[in-house]
Amino acid sequence: MPLASPVAAWFRENGRDLPWRRPGFTAWGTLVSEVMLQQTPVVRVVPRLQQWLERWPTPADLAASPASDAVRAWDRLGYPRRALALHAAAVAITERHGGVVPEEVPDLLALPGVGDYTARAVAVFAYGHRHPVVDTNVRRVLARAVEGLAEPWAPSARRDLPLMEAHLPLDREEARVVSAGVMELGALVCTARSPRCDECPLIAECAWVLAGRPAHVGPRLRTQAKFEGSDRQVRGLVMAELRASDVPVTATEIATVWPDAAQRDRALAGLLRDGLVTGSADEGWELPS
Repeated sequence: MPLASPVAAWFRENGRDLPWRRPGFTAWGTLVSEVMLQQTPVVRVVPRLQQWLERWPTPADLAASPASDAVRAWDRLGYPRRALALHAAAVAITERHGGVVPEEVPDLLALPGVGDYTARAVAVFAYGHRHPVVDTNVRRVLARAVEGLAEPWAPSARRDLPLMEAHLPLDREEARVVSAGVMELGALVCTARSPRCDECPLIAECAWVLAGRPAHVGPRLRTQAKFEGSDRQVRGLVMAELRASDVPVTATEIATVWPDAAQRDRALAGLLRDGLVTGSADEGWELPS
C-alpha cells in the first residue's frame, strides 16, 4: 500500500510540537530524549528533558559530573538504570568522539546502553540518515495497515526493519518525515486499545480496515505487570530515599520505606547488581559516585 505520502502529509499537518522535532535541536538532546522516552510518556519526559539539557547541554558537561548527580536528576522518570547508561554514554562520547555524538549506527551502538532502536533513531532524527526506525507504535501501524492484523507481532528486527524499509522514500529528508509520521500515527490515532480509524490518513487502504477489522486471534504480547506492590515500586521507594540524602542512608532508615523485609531486601539487592546503589548494611547505602 502507498504509505509514505499520506503519512508524511498527515504528519506535517498534525504532528505535535515537541522539543526534539524543532530546528536546531542537538544530537545530544536527541539521544537524551530517546533514552528518556523508553517506557515513559511524552508528557513526563518534556519537562525533565528541558531541565537535564539546561544543566548538561553537552555530553562533556554530564561526563564531568558524578553518576550520582545523573541518578538524582532522573528523579521519578522510572527505570533509573537509564540515567547511569546516559552518564556512561556521555563519558564514552567525550573520550572517544571528542564530545560529539557520533552519527553512524555502528558507532552509536558501541556506546554504553544504546541499543538498535536508539542508534537508528539518533542517526535518522538528529543527522538525517535514511534508516528504518521501528518502535511499538510503528510496529502496530505496520501490522494493521500493511499486514491486516489487529495487534503487532513480537519485536523482530529481521521482520520489522525490511518491512519499514520498503515504505521509506529514497529522499533522506522525506524518509525522516515518514519515520516520524508513522510513529506519531501509532501514538495518536492507531492506538492499541481505541484506534480512531476515521481520523487515519491510511483508512482507505488499510488492510485491517478493509478486512473488516478482525479481532486478534494469536497470542497476546506480554503486558507490564501491575506497579502497585511490585518490586519496581519498592526499588523506586529505595531510590527516592537515597536521592533525598547527601550522606549514606542507614539500614534502619531503609527499613522504613517498605514493610515487607524480604521484598525490600530483594529490591535492594537488584539495585546493587544494577550499579544504582553502593554500600552495605554496616556502612549505609548511597548512590554511585
